[in-house]
Amino acid sequence: MSGTGAIIIPAHDEEHVLGRLLAALPADGATEVVVVANGCTDRTADVARGYAGVRVVDTPVPSKVQALALGDSLTSRFPRFYVDGDVVVTTEDLRALAAALDEPGVHAAGPTRELVMEGVSRTVRAYYAVWQRLPGVRAELYGRGVIAVDEEGHSRLAGWREAMSDDLVAAMSFAPHEVRVVPTARVLIQPPRRYGDLLRRRVRAMTGNHRLARDSSAPVVRGSGAGLGTLLALARAEPRLAPGVAVFLGTAAIARLRARWAISRGSTVWLRDESSRTPSPPPTLPRATSPAVHVPPEH
Repeated sequence: MSGTGAIIIPAHDEEHVLGRLLAALPADGATEVVVVANGCTDRTADVARGYAGVRVVDTPVPSKVQALALGDSLTSRFPRFYVDGDVVVTTEDLRALAAALDEPGVHAAGPTRELVMEGVSRTVRAYYAVWQRLPGVRAELYGRGVIAVDEEGHSRLAGWREAMSDDLVAAMSFAPHEVRVVPTARVLIQPPRRYGDLLRRRVRAMTGNHRLARDSSAPVVRGSGAGLGTLLALARAEPRLAPGVAVFLGTAAIARLRARWAISRGSTVWLRDESSRTPSPPPTLPRATSPAVHVPPEH
């Protein structure tokens, strides 16, 4: 990226997976890389400090949205790349996203998803075989773990609204013609390995979406296209997807009921999937000690 741009990585208890991402990103200091270890109870900050060219911010506040805002406050470079700590994206992928932002009228870009299915249960595989084919999932920027914005795009996100569905808020801050999903850029995503963890994710998403829909100041949410007609059409076009459609519909029904239960009780518990964060040694990379910034807790 020729020395321009900044990468902001909010990371909460990502000790076992963060190294995969940092090993794939610039290590020469030409591009700013800021890891915001927020509310961590593990060695996330220590792992990040071991990588050359990475600035580490350690805050006790366990909030992804506040971590994004904090990372933002430490840089003025553009384009800005917001990257989840549990995905893998390379420098070349980010260059492709930056190039897309040079198109007139394009203010946000995301990579093509590549789901890593090793060790994933059949039920979860069946779910994602359907999910990945939904029109909104294919066209929108949510659920990718990476979003790139230019300066105009950043102005839409500045302020970082507190929301459980933070990536949905970001994606819906742009009109469809202002967004590009870049086929030459990819992001590796580890989906939940177990069905119970998938269900936890879906309950969290539905709870967050419900709250977003009730917020009159939030951006209008475009649907994923997961209507019954679309699902039946998928099963007719590809009969092998029929079991996946059944899994998808059943999961949606269960998640909806559990989300209603959570909403009725005012629950704000972040239902996190741990199965996709199975411990693995981080890739080897030339290392250097990076400066750390400690942010005191808010009172």
